[in-house]
Amino acid sequence: MRDRLIVLGIETSCDETAIAVVEDGPAGPTIRANLVQSQLAEHAPYGGVVPEIAARAHLDHVGALVRRALAEAGVAPAELDGVAAAAGPGLIGGLIVGTMTAKGLAWAAGKPFVAVNHLEAHALTARLTDRVAFPYLTLLVSGGHSQLLVSEGVGRHRQLGTTLDDAAGEAFDKTAKLLGLAYPGGPAIERAARGGDPARFALPRPLKGRAGCDFSFSGLKTAVRELVEAAPPAGPADIADLAAAIEAAICDALAERTARAARRFVRDYPAGRSLVAAGGVAANTRLRRRLAALAAEHGLDFVVPAPELCTDNGAMIAWAGLERLRLGLVDGLDAPVRPRWPLDPAARSGRGPRRKAA
Repeated sequence: MRDRLIVLGIETSCDETAIAVVEDGPAGPTIRANLVQSQLAEHAPYGGVVPEIAARAHLDHVGALVRRALAEAGVAPAELDGVAAAAGPGLIGGLIVGTMTAKGLAWAAGKPFVAVNHLEAHALTARLTDRVAFPYLTLLVSGGHSQLLVSEGVGRHRQLGTTLDDAAGEAFDKTAKLLGLAYPGGPAIERAARGGDPARFALPRPLKGRAGCDFSFSGLKTAVRELVEAAPPAGPADIADLAAAIEAAICDALAERTARAARRFVRDYPAGRSLVAAGGVAANTRLRRRLAALAAEHGLDFVVPAPELCTDNGAMIAWAGLERLRLGLVDGLDAPVRPRWPLDPAARSGRGPRRKAA
């Protein structure tokens, strides 16, 4: 395997069509192109992602974005060392569009194809941006996932906790909708919360003090709905205070469960040095502050990518593909898409039978 590798990555697992070209060599990694075509306008009227609309939008944009990314990177298909695509988890229609595009490009250029786990791509982004060494503790929080993992190596992630019901990002989206705020809910609530009083409304901190590292956010959503139904917000001040309370509750819950995981990580992985936050919710400023303080308390470095690399993007897929390619982990053109693809196959799902906590 050459010291210098260039990989194109395609991300179409949800509602962003994202294409990137990443290079890695002796001087370290470089993002040579990173393009994202958002679908916010298409999905905003529905307050969430509509799978059929998402798949059709990916199909409309993916070809042109691939051409633009290659041109911006100054790379011809023949100069690529591999083509990677998110093959799961995610919405099946979008996954099919992205993987078929990647397979076609790989076949035409005579290059290896790499099927990437979207969640692993988030978890490995800190190695692209900060060269974080394994093992490290990962808090992965997005619209569809809330997990605590020990990232032991490429393809090796041990789950410490997962959501029992809803993900943190979904809680942001649904509570924002209750307040009449825009989609996506996380950024909308963060904006609305500025200047708000988080102590005005009493909201629960799900599972606080309970054993283990799992999450739960359905009860918090219910509490917000009951508050809004009992006393609808009368103006901007009410919305700001309630948004601040929601943001504080979600961040407190994430931080409390992460603190439990950090104690286990420090105990079980003495060589580990870092707490990594990944996924779209990791772009939240309040959460970043909480996690930075928590990491310092446990003697860990806190690493979180720039906000544009926390949300879904092609660079994370290209980088994960590049890491796998270096290890000789390539896939055939018959590799399937996997709408459900756990990072830790031995772990239970959030709604399945429990695995005893350590």
